[in-house]
Amino acid sequence: MIITWIYAATSVFLVSAISLIGIVTVSLKADKLKKIVYILVSLSVGGLFGDVFFHLIPEVFSKPGNSLHSSFLMITGILCFFSMEKFLRWRHEHYIEVSENTVHPIGYVSLFADTLHNFVDGVLIGASYLVSLPLGISVTIAIVLHEIPQEIGDFGVLLHAGFSKRKALLVNSLSAVAAIVGMILALIIGCEVDGLSGFIVPFAAGGFVYLAGSDLVPELHKENTIAKSLIQFTFILLGICLLFLLTFLE
Repeated sequence: MIITWIYAATSVFLVSAISLIGIVTVSLKADKLKKIVYILVSLSVGGLFGDVFFHLIPEVFSKPGNSLHSSFLMITGILCFFSMEKFLRWRHEHYIEVSENTVHPIGYVSLFADTLHNFVDGVLIGASYLVSLPLGISVTIAIVLHEIPQEIGDFGVLLHAGFSKRKALLVNSLSAVAAIVGMILALIIGCEVDGLSGFIVPFAAGGFVYLAGSDLVPELHKENTIAKSLIQFTFILLGICLLFLLTFLE
């Protein structure tokens, strides 16, 4: 159990540290950032799909007599992630747009949504490590790949909502603490409640499918040139292959 805590804590620390990606955002111009972000989004799509189809779904259906229950939880995951995005205006703006108007409420809504998202990430990481170390590692990698372009977008939203660069970096980093809270709760409750991972893993699978298919893929369709489309496809495959290689750890 100590090993599980060490791995989970390390993973959450890694995910939380990505909030510092804002420092990189500040140092890059918007046009240069766009050239990098669409590649990262492509890698994220491959990573999320690879994790779902190579790790999460096989784990979900590895236990007999659990298919209907797990299918329901996967659909619930899709609907919950849709609801969070719809009603909290949780938009993963992967491209930084220039805006002359500063709208403070949007900045705070974005910050709240990001904090909630980080909490969910922590819960998913903690619960996945309760199942097995390889599953925990695969979920962590999928989350990391998705967090990088998302944190760049979140940082941009805070800047355009009126936050200074220093304050945006500070509050974005503080919101990452929610992932630590989520991880701790998942591990503590998971030790007390039998079958917690049986609920969270299929929920995560549904959520990852939604994020990749509904949030990220439409962003990739904004690039229509043949060259960039080929690069996108290449990095999607790279993300998938990366998560496939992790199956050999199981």
